[in-house]
Amino acid sequence: MPREGLGDKSSFSSFHPLVSFAYFAAVLGLGMFSMHPLILALTVATGAAYTFLLGGGKALRDALLVSLPLLVFTVLLNPLFNHRGATVLFYLNDNAVTLEAILYGLAAASMLVGVILWFGCFGRIVTADKFIYLFGRVLPSISLVLSMCLRYIPMLRQRYRQIAEGQRCMGRVYGARQPIRRLRQVAREVSILIAWSLESSIETSDSMEARGYGLPGRTSFHIFRFTRRDGWALAVIAVLSAVATAGLVGGITEVYYYPSVVCTHRLTDILPVAAAHLALLALPIFIDIEGERRWRKWNFEM
Repeated sequence: MPREGLGDKSSFSSFHPLVSFAYFAAVLGLGMFSMHPLILALTVATGAAYTFLLGGGKALRDALLVSLPLLVFTVLLNPLFNHRGATVLFYLNDNAVTLEAILYGLAAASMLVGVILWFGCFGRIVTADKFIYLFGRVLPSISLVLSMCLRYIPMLRQRYRQIAEGQRCMGRVYGARQPIRRLRQVAREVSILIAWSLESSIETSDSMEARGYGLPGRTSFHIFRFTRRDGWALAVIAVLSAVATAGLVGGITEVYYYPSVVCTHRLTDILPVAAAHLALLALPIFIDIEGERRWRKWNFEM
């Protein structure tokens, strides 16, 4: 695997856009409604693994730089405002800090971290052209806005990096001992970024108007074709999602954090649902690793 991750070479990204979108809709939907510690641990672990597989160590590091402070902040903040729970650890300004409040904050933060990690993977697999292909005819304006939003932040980061490198090549580098000049330099770089973005948006608007975007009867070209492989993948995703959803709706993975932490079902009842959930989460990881193995084997035989 390349040091920077698979990126566009991901085997899972070669599936039909409907398969990719259905998969991430299932993973994100289940991840946002499950608070069981086992499910949360599986979601975060596989999300981190797939982020590393797609984008390499840098992508995982960037995701953790956002996720870990959020995790710590939520764990520390929840007990300060939520004093419910049977296990009092200590008192802070006559307010009880309970173990249950800390555990609930940890669970809620883990859910957010898992969603952030998997949404980053979603942005790498379901690109703007795939999103417009899926929803362009049904919701042309909304699909265009959403696809532009999905790519706007990464594009701004890339452009700002180019601007900063260009300014450094011109010798405009100021350290911590020159805060005023450094602040002015950052303001100059942000101003260049805004001007570049506005100019690019005008060019994009003119290009879309010239190509007749939004006019009735306008045709579109796409290279996506739904094959038998896509049908099998969609069926596997549907079965695994159904099992995981049944466990969630049926209360098998339900957990009460107040007044004390109680799991409504035994571990033996939860394991089949957790196994289906893990299989769903690990599906693209397995597909990409197997695709990379076959590619290396083919290159070796050449």
